[in-house]
Amino acid sequence: MSIVFDKHRLGPPANGTLPRFPVAPYDRVALYFDEYIQEFARAANSVDTAALERAAVILIDAYTRGSSVFSCGNGGSAAIANHLQCDHLKGIRTTTDITPRVVSLSSSVELLTAIANDMAFEDVFAYQLQSQSSAGDVLIAISSSGRSPNIVQALTYARENDLKTIALTGFDGGGANALADVSIHVNAANYGIVEDMHQAIMHALAQYIRQSRMTASTILASVF
Repeated sequence: MSIVFDKHRLGPPANGTLPRFPVAPYDRVALYFDEYIQEFARAANSVDTAALERAAVILIDAYTRGSSVFSCGNGGSAAIANHLQCDHLKGIRTTTDITPRVVSLSSSVELLTAIANDMAFEDVFAYQLQSQSSAGDVLIAISSSGRSPNIVQALTYARENDLKTIALTGFDGGGANALADVSIHVNAANYGIVEDMHQAIMHALAQYIRQSRMTASTILASVF
């Protein structure tokens, strides 16, 4: 598929910085898919690769030291946080010399609803960090808007208690961008595009870290 940006179809920037997609009805799913991929490619090009490098350094250091890495998110971002636990624990460990400790704070519906019901939904991630995290651990907070109160509260707790923080955001980044030690921002205003990019970033970090601990021959003999 040849990707050529159609600026008229993708629409003008929202709030002066974010391109809108879609801006008009489509009568064929093939055309919608083609232009969805165009917007995905544009969003991918907006990611600061220096931020990716800083995030990789933080994660490799944590995994090497045996510190814990926590992930969290709401809705589709919760699914990415749970997937992160799988790929950053099992995936990175496979054929390497490190044993990552990774916990998704979004994974237990029983715990999430108990905290939300008895205290407040804003507390569901920070409360878990209070019980499980230690100084030197890492929090990866995933939020398309960057504005979710429970994400902001978790990042605030992490900063105040000497955890390293990485935020994956979209739209205008919200408070999460300002709070995180490393902000990996996707400049897009479509939830599907932002979540797809966050998933790709999660995968790229996991696979990069894994291959960094492998020999060339082991990489060739492995499936990623």
